[in-house]
Parts: sequence; structure tokens; C-alpha cells
Amino acid sequence: MDVNGVGWLAAIIIGGLAGWFAEMVMKSNTGIFMNIIMGIVGAVLLNAILQALNFQSFGVGWFAYLVTGFIGACLLIFVGRLVRR
Repeated sequence: MDVNGVGWLAAIIIGGLAGWFAEMVMKSNTGIFMNIIMGIVGAVLLNAILQALNFQSFGVGWFAYLVTGFIGACLLIFVGRLVRR
């Protein structure tokens, strides 16, 4: 099964990178496991939001998954900070 044109192993690796980039930009202190989760869940969440709003996704492939995961992970960190307040 492919996720956005990316296999499962690649989704874990790219999700980890996307989560790590989001961690650096948003200045949150999470571990590698949480970075992977945030990158993958962020990509799925952002794709769902874009589909609900009738927008196209950022494409198919590794780079598109990285961009989607990064933006989605940043959104997750932002919402997490709002909820904690």
C-alpha cells in the first residue's frame, strides 16, 4: 500500500525528516519517535484538510510528502500549544 505515492518505509523516513524540520522551526523539544509520528500524521491531516476544502494536494512523491508532512506537523505543534494553554 502506498501513501501519497510513497511506500511505508519511505513514509517513516520522510515523516521523521518532516517532523524534525517542524521541530526545529517551531522550537519544540520532541524525540525522534514523536517527530516521525508528527510528520506522518501531519501529512495525513493536511491532505484531509486540503481535500475537504477542494484544494489539490502538493503532488505525489517524496518531496510532496516532505512538504505536506512539514506543514502538517507545524500545524499539529501549533494546535498542541493552543490546547495546553
